[in-house]
Amino acid sequence: MSQLQPEFPAGPSDHWISTERGTLFARAWGTSVPTDDGDATILLFHDSLGCVELWRDFPAQLATATGRRVVAYDRLGFGQSDAVSGKLPYTFVHDEGAWAVPLLRSALGLRTLILFGHSVGGGMAVATAARFNDASVALVTESAQSFVEARTLDGVRAARTAFREAGQLERLARYHGDKARRVLDAWTETWLDPAYADWVLDEELRRVRCPTLALHGDADEFGSVQHPARIASLVGGPSCAVILEGCGHVPHREQPQRVLDEVSRFLASLHARPNALPDAPPPRRTT
Repeated sequence: MSQLQPEFPAGPSDHWISTERGTLFARAWGTSVPTDDGDATILLFHDSLGCVELWRDFPAQLATATGRRVVAYDRLGFGQSDAVSGKLPYTFVHDEGAWAVPLLRSALGLRTLILFGHSVGGGMAVATAARFNDASVALVTESAQSFVEARTLDGVRAARTAFREAGQLERLARYHGDKARRVLDAWTETWLDPAYADWVLDEELRRVRCPTLALHGDADEFGSVQHPARIASLVGGPSCAVILEGCGHVPHREQPQRVLDEVSRFLASLHARPNALPDAPPPRRTT
């Protein structure tokens, strides 16, 4: 891996990364300030229907709030990355960090990472932190699932029904083009497949060593507050769970300032007092 980090401009810069499986699209915001953690870049993992464009203004806001470089990318089959076909493998959450992240690190010169994942992207961030302990400075999960629960399945079923209404798939196609149908089916049919019912993130959580912040809305329609509590209690490093009151599944869109404040405070605390977070305290609620 190259030891030189590219000089990204303060504004967004786009990158296309060729791989044996297809081309990945990534976008970077901001420039890092000197820190003790090697100018760690915040790497964003999107949700099951997401892509770079659907993060909207949040990456730029996050770069400004933290003074760090932020990189988001489209997984293969999403957004501006190349299309893929077929069903998702049972191990798709765990696999992303194994193949895509090393290529992103090499292409973009990402030496140390702060891993930030939304929804299923939170599980991918966990698996990546577990795999790359030496390079992982911190982990932030947002509305992440750590196991399959009834609320998750009910939410997916309701969304599948809603997408049958006229115009809904076309809205998704604005961001994914002709990949939209596969994006939707990969989400709904994977989570609703009985073979996926026993999926858990426990093994990866126990291998995480970096400080962890688990954010979750108390009104999340795809997962209860059991998820952040489980994440914070199982990770092998210092951790904190924060429950955002009156917030649903997309806190960075519904309550962006609260998310920015929590993440900024969390990252600042690591510099002020390394490993100062207590071991899995009770979830803290914030309004």
